[in-house]
Amino acid sequence: MSTINRDEVARVAALARIDLTDEELDRFAAELGVISDAVAAVSAVATADVPATSHPIPMSNVMREDVPATPLAAEAILAGAPAAEDGRFMVPQILEED
Repeated sequence: MSTINRDEVARVAALARIDLTDEELDRFAAELGVISDAVAAVSAVATADVPATSHPIPMSNVMREDVPATPLAAEAILAGAPAAEDGRFMVPQILEED
C-alpha cells in the first residue's frame, strides 16, 4: 500500500514552487503511488546474493582510435561559409558592442 497521498504531493509541489490543480494533485498522487508500490515489490524480491545492476547486460563504450590527421586549410573551410572576412567567419552582430 502506497504512503503517497494527495497532501504529500501538494507539500512537495509547494516546496518546488509548482502550482498544481486539484485534478493534477489527485492524478500525481495515484501515479506516484503506483511507482512506489512497484519499487516496494522489486525491493521485496531482491535478495542479497543478486547484485544491483543498471543494465541487464554488461555495457562497454566503443570508440574509434584517435589518430592525428592534417587539418583542413582555413581557405577550404571558409569556402563553404556564407560570409568570411580576414580568415574568419562573419556572423550577424548580436550585442551592442564594437
